[in-house]
Amino acid sequence: MSVILLAIGLVLVIEGLAFALAPSRLEDLLALLAAMSQDRRRMIGLIAVALGVAIIWLARSLGA
Repeated sequence: MSVILLAIGLVLVIEGLAFALAPSRLEDLLALLAAMSQDRRRMIGLIAVALGVAIIWLARSLGA
């Protein structure tokens, strides 16, 4: 349970930093995402999930 809380906390810190340090860049990114096709956004999401799983697997195999 503590690992899940740690992961959620890290996500919130990273997301918060993005909003605090570069709010105008986030607006540009959202406009870019809105212009993309749904299939392309889905592929980006699947790649992000695969990378996340790979990082978790790597961290677990290294003893974290």
